[in-house]
Amino acid sequence: MSVYQTLEALQIRLPGVRQPAAAYVPYAMAGKLIFLSGHTARKNGQPWVGKLGVSLTTEEGQAAARSVAIDLLGTLQGAVGDLNRIARIVKLTSLVNSAPDFTEHHLVSNGASALIAQVFGAQGEHARSAFGVAQIPHGACIEIELIAEIV
Repeated sequence: MSVYQTLEALQIRLPGVRQPAAAYVPYAMAGKLIFLSGHTARKNGQPWVGKLGVSLTTEEGQAAARSVAIDLLGTLQGAVGDLNRIARIVKLTSLVNSAPDFTEHHLVSNGASALIAQVFGAQGEHARSAFGVAQIPHGACIEIELIAEIV
């Protein structure tokens, strides 16, 4: 099944490239690698605010991470024009807005990783870092950046 058939089967409609909120670009290319700037979670068009282990559960964090993955795919498509040009998703870095004693950052980040792997199959299996932070811009619950290789 192609990337677009998978997205259709999952009933996912990709958004366009979200404009940066500060002085940076949404993506940068270096050779065959494309680096996507961090995308924060959004819900109903607004920042998905909350702190894991305080006001949000791990399951809510997974849903937020999945929504970020959809936004990242939209930016990736905008950057390369066709997701079939993706040779491999290389790495995700996931920053989780969490309480000091929260320890399920890896499980929250699985919301994004699982979707990426589902959409791209073996080419979506990636390296990942997931860690907690004290705060994310606009109070968002999670921010994720992505590195991919293109053909």
